[in-house]
Amino acid sequence: MARKRQAPGGGTVVEVEPERLGRWFDRFADRNDGVVQTELSPRQVRVTGGNGVVATVPVPFEPLAVEPDTRYDGLAVEMLVEHMDKPRRIGLVLVRLGAHSVGVAEAGRVVVSRTDRHLVHGRSAAGGWSQQRFARRRSGQARQALRAAADDVVDVLGGRVAELDGVVLGGDRRALDELRQDRRLAEVFAKAEPRVLDVAEPRRTVLDDAARRARSVEIMIR
Repeated sequence: MARKRQAPGGGTVVEVEPERLGRWFDRFADRNDGVVQTELSPRQVRVTGGNGVVATVPVPFEPLAVEPDTRYDGLAVEMLVEHMDKPRRIGLVLVRLGAHSVGVAEAGRVVVSRTDRHLVHGRSAAGGWSQQRFARRRSGQARQALRAAADDVVDVLGGRVAELDGVVLGGDRRALDELRQDRRLAEVFAKAEPRVLDVAEPRRTVLDDAARRARSVEIMIR
């Protein structure tokens, strides 16, 4: 079953696997009085239904091999389907405070990985000096956890960056932003896709699921 979530500002975002993409758009046409136009560009595909409903796809692993502002009457997503069917080697970086999982996926399967957890205490409700001391200790634990995550990203992906078609991120955006500050990871983040997967606390099973989701497209329906 496709993953769905509400989009900020209204609408729905659906994750669709490459194998189902063509059929998904066929059903979109059936549900929305056909398709009046398909607009394609290297970074985006936009399909407009006969009833005015619009499905927009930010192209993963861009660019799509098409001229900007290409338009067709009716449904014409064959180039997008072909683009998504290409085999890719994808780096995965999943981080939440206190846990991380890093790997390389091929055809939706993890072929190399590393997962680890580090103690980071929750926030304290106490006040005064004890709360300040607790906050300093928690901050130190968080720094150590993120440093360990950065070290594992370097070990797992650093020597393989040139082989990767892209990197898909997941987890806590604030933690990921902290990792971006590590100069050792500049090449890894240079290949990162714009989207960030919403994942549970990183574990190996979560990484396996992310490897499958990394191949999918996100379709915004409004």
